Amino acid sequence: MSLVDVASVDDVKDGASITVRLGEIEVCLVNSAGTFFALHNTCTHAMERMAGGWVDEGRIECPRHGAMFCLSTGEALTPPATTPLPTFAVQVRDGRVLIDPTPSHPHPLLERNEYGAARG
Repeated sequence: MSLVDVASVDDVKDGASITVRLGEIEVCLVNSAGTFFALHNTCTHAMERMAGGWVDEGRIECPRHGAMFCLSTGEALTPPATTPLPTFAVQVRDGRVLIDPTPSHPHPLLERNEYGAARG
């Protein structure tokens, strides 16, 4: 596993999210009660950016249509989304947030070349 250093823990306040990049992939980095999560930054419902969405109790809400996703699994919890967001493994070391650039699964709405794998 090759981890990418993307931010300082101080860059993301508790209950907030920011956009970070893993090469060409935009990732939504979330701090929920001091635990960091990384999900693909593109909602699986309407291609909206997830960063900036409301974060609470292990969930993030898409700012466009209100679909809720589980921070740890990417599972779509409420309509209008029905497809999970890809997630990324996160580690915190020495005050830095590191992300494994390999997603849990391909994003269903994006082109094959973003991950180098078949669409799921």
